[in-house]
Amino acid sequence: MFLDRVKIMIKAGDGGKGSASFLRNAMTAKGGPDGGEGGKGGDIIFKVDKNINTLFDFKYHKKFVADNGGDGGKRLKSGANGKDVVIKVPLGTVIYDNETGKVIADLCKEDDEFIALRGGKGGHGNAYYKSSIKQAPHYSQTGEITKLREVILELKTIADVGLVGFPNAGKSTLLATISNANPKIANYPFTTIHPNLGVCEVYGQTFVVADIPGLIEGASEGQGLGHYFLRHVERVRLILHLVDISQSDGRDFIEDYNVINKELENYNKNLAQTPQIVVFTKSDLIDEQTLEERLKKFNEVAKKEFIVISSATFSGIENLKKLTLEKLSKLPKKPPIEIEEFDFDKKDIDSISITRDDEGAFILSGGKIDNFIRGVVLSDNRSFAYFQNRLQEMGIIDMLKSRGLKNGGIVKIKDIIFEYSE
Repeated sequence: MFLDRVKIMIKAGDGGKGSASFLRNAMTAKGGPDGGEGGKGGDIIFKVDKNINTLFDFKYHKKFVADNGGDGGKRLKSGANGKDVVIKVPLGTVIYDNETGKVIADLCKEDDEFIALRGGKGGHGNAYYKSSIKQAPHYSQTGEITKLREVILELKTIADVGLVGFPNAGKSTLLATISNANPKIANYPFTTIHPNLGVCEVYGQTFVVADIPGLIEGASEGQGLGHYFLRHVERVRLILHLVDISQSDGRDFIEDYNVINKELENYNKNLAQTPQIVVFTKSDLIDEQTLEERLKKFNEVAKKEFIVISSATFSGIENLKKLTLEKLSKLPKKPPIEIEEFDFDKKDIDSISITRDDEGAFILSGGKIDNFIRGVVLSDNRSFAYFQNRLQEMGIIDMLKSRGLKNGGIVKIKDIIFEYSE
C-alpha cells in the first residue's frame, strides 16, 4: 500500500529532576548539599532513509515519544540524558505543523536530518543553589516538561521528469519501456494507484522518471484519484505530457491536452511554468494520413513542441529519451520549499493565565508559571519565601488583585495551594 500523507504525534523527553541530597558517610556526619543535576530529555529527529519510498510505516505507528532524562543522584551525580528518537522518512518528505499549517522542514536531500523537538532541560540539584547565605538548601528543581505536538508528513516524489496525462494515455507503458521500472499495466482507468519511479539511462547518463497517477477533469478540486498525487509533480524539472493521439477512449486529443494543463495550473500556478514536452502516444493505432491531419490540427491550436511515439513498436522512444536528456541538461533542480521563519519548538516561558474554579479559587497557569514553579518547594521556608517574593516581583499578585483577589483568597498553581495574606 502506498501512503503519502499522514498525521503523527511527537513528544521530546522531559528533563530529569535534580536531586536534593546531603553528603553522608563515615567521615562526615552532616555534610553539605551534594544533589546532582537532572538529565536532558531525548530529542525527536527526522532523518531521510533512501530505502523507504512511502509513509506506510506510519499507518499504524502514529505516536513517537523520546525518553525522559534521568533524575540526578547524590554525590553530584547527574542523571543520564534521555535517548533520542530518530524517525526515518522517505526522501522528499515535507513536515507541517498541524496547528498552524506551516512548513517546518523539507527533507529533499539524501543526507537531510531535522531536529523537530529538543528534549527538556534537566532540573538543578540542591548543590546548585548553595551560596554564602544558603549553606544547606533542601530543595532542587524539577525537569522541564515538554508538550505533545502534532505534525503532518507529506511525501512529494523526488524525480527529474514527471509523466502526466489522462488514464490510459500510456504513462505506465512508457515508463516500463524507457526505464528499469516494472509498473502494473492494463487497459482500464486508474491502473496506477501510486506514483511509480524508474531510472532512465541515455549515453551513460541517468535521470529519474515518475509516472503520476492519471488525472481527470476536476482533479485539482478533488475529482477522481489524481488530486491525491498532484503534489508529486511539484518537484519535477520537466513534464512529459502524454496525450493519446489515437483517441482510443473516444475523447478528443486536443481537449485532453487542454484539460490536463488546466488542472496543473489550478493546482499550482508554478506547474504551468514547468517546461513541458507534449508526447503523442499510441501512434501505431492510426494510419499515417490521420496522424498527419491531427498533428497539423494541434499545430494550429497549440503550437507547442511535441514528439510522436509508440511504446508498442518502440517508434520514437530513443528520440524521446535523447530530447529529455537534452532538456534536463539545461534545467536546474528545483529548490526546497521556502520555509517561513517559524520556531516550531519555541518553549512557552512568557504566558500567564488566570481563571477561577467553581469554588472561586484563582488558578494560575501558563508557560511562565510552569517554568517558575520548577524550583519551588513549599516545605522549605527559604524556597517558599522566594516563591512569595517572586510572585510580587513578577506582578502576579497585582494581576490577581485586579481580578478580585482579597485577603484570605485561595490561589492554586499546579499542585500548590495557598491562602493569600496581605
